[in-house]
Amino acid sequence: MCALAIFCIGLAGCGAKGKRADLVMLNGAEPESLDPAVITGQPEGRIVNALFEGLTTFDRQGHPIPGVAESWTVSPDAKTYLFKLRADAKWSDGTPVTARDFVASWRRTLTPETAASYNYQLFYVKNAKAFADGKLTDFAQVGVRALDDRTLEVTLENPTPFFLSLCATPPLEPVPLRAIERHGDDWIKPGRIVSNGAYILEDWRINDHVRLRKNPFYWDRARIALEVVDVLPISKANVAYNFYASGEADLSLDKGLAPTALLDDLKKRPDFHAASFFATYFLRYNCAAGPFRDERVRRAFSLAVDKRRIVEKITRGGERPAASLVPPGIDGYASPDGLPYDPVEARRLLAEAGYPGGRGLPLIRYLYADSDLNRDIAVELQDMWLNALGVKISLTSQEWKVYLNSMNSLDYEISRSSWVGDYPDPNTFLDMFLTGGGNNRTGFADPAYDRLIADAGREPDPKKRFEILGEAERMLLEKKAVICPLYFYVGIQLYDPKRVAGLEPNLIDEHPIRLMYRK
Repeated sequence: MCALAIFCIGLAGCGAKGKRADLVMLNGAEPESLDPAVITGQPEGRIVNALFEGLTTFDRQGHPIPGVAESWTVSPDAKTYLFKLRADAKWSDGTPVTARDFVASWRRTLTPETAASYNYQLFYVKNAKAFADGKLTDFAQVGVRALDDRTLEVTLENPTPFFLSLCATPPLEPVPLRAIERHGDDWIKPGRIVSNGAYILEDWRINDHVRLRKNPFYWDRARIALEVVDVLPISKANVAYNFYASGEADLSLDKGLAPTALLDDLKKRPDFHAASFFATYFLRYNCAAGPFRDERVRRAFSLAVDKRRIVEKITRGGERPAASLVPPGIDGYASPDGLPYDPVEARRLLAEAGYPGGRGLPLIRYLYADSDLNRDIAVELQDMWLNALGVKISLTSQEWKVYLNSMNSLDYEISRSSWVGDYPDPNTFLDMFLTGGGNNRTGFADPAYDRLIADAGREPDPKKRFEILGEAERMLLEKKAVICPLYFYVGIQLYDPKRVAGLEPNLIDEHPIRLMYRK
């Protein structure tokens, strides 16, 4: 281990006062933000879900359970929810969390100035999309209202079987409007942030650590076992493993932090924990500019990818090659076959598009977030496209926040991507590619695709609904080739089960910090 690594490890988990946290957790990339309305990634989501709590929250199995709402009733047509909030739900400054806080927070998420990429999680609420699109200016017509301080009424456009899971996700969590009005964008900084979850933000040192301390005003604080948690933002697998192996970190939680070169040995150890979950590693194509505006070019690049080679040579954690975007595991849903590995057809299509043997193509940049695994996959793809298509690809690695900004601004030709389902339904993968969607990040816009997603939302018959969603996924993968799925994730955690507990494998890879404890 280099001297710099040893020095960094010496700082881990110490915090400002030099005392080690009760739990030190390796979490992947530095958070892009801690604003529930703004974040999109899993690393920051874990922290935000410790700081804030929605009407519902997730249990260890990834199921929605009562959060700020202690109970609710649903109308016979399954379109109106009446939530009763807890009398002891409070913000970290001791003031009550009210139904009006939810109304104001949801309005903020839907307001265009907030720039919430995930605002479409609220579009199941009546008139929410119209308000977000500027077609409706009177927020009183949006289907959320406070009947009193402790009663929130939510009216949906259509019955939404996964709505209670949505209520546990960051875009639907309440935020402290008074702190935001007072501090502006700086409201998420230590000493200024007010939150309502199991933890408060005590310290945040960029590229060093985030320190969480148990919230003394949290309604269920008696059951929170860990007083102080340090979250380390480390994206390099080898560096992260050094922290863990040295004992300076207790838990490696992010799916990309297990060094692939060590996996064969790690799998034999009792501190190695792996399970499939609802997530896919895939490629996005920039459909709005350059050669990838042509779907033949997109199809050619997808057909030239040998996915089995990636999981057998690079990832090596038991991942399965992905023919579809939606992972298996949803009873009754059948994904389309997707595009096979067919380099001969790939070359034919590329030539038909006017680029025989890759000649005439401008520089193609492959964008990926900085990590060892992403780099290794990028190099492998670079080799595949050179050998199969004769195309030389430029590789661009960026730090997490810069990478997200590049994707949002479509500053790439091909981009590495991943998606973890927010709830166990195909829709959580497919609705992000709607025209203008905040997480679309491809420039793809097709009214026929939009209609399919809308039709699925209105379809009451579950079987027919899945058939419509399957048709939409087929368009995304085969007809339009907007993306190229590579593999389905296997979630990997490193922790000693004799010392750390409270984690269970689940479909959405949700491991709430508030439910963890030390033995």
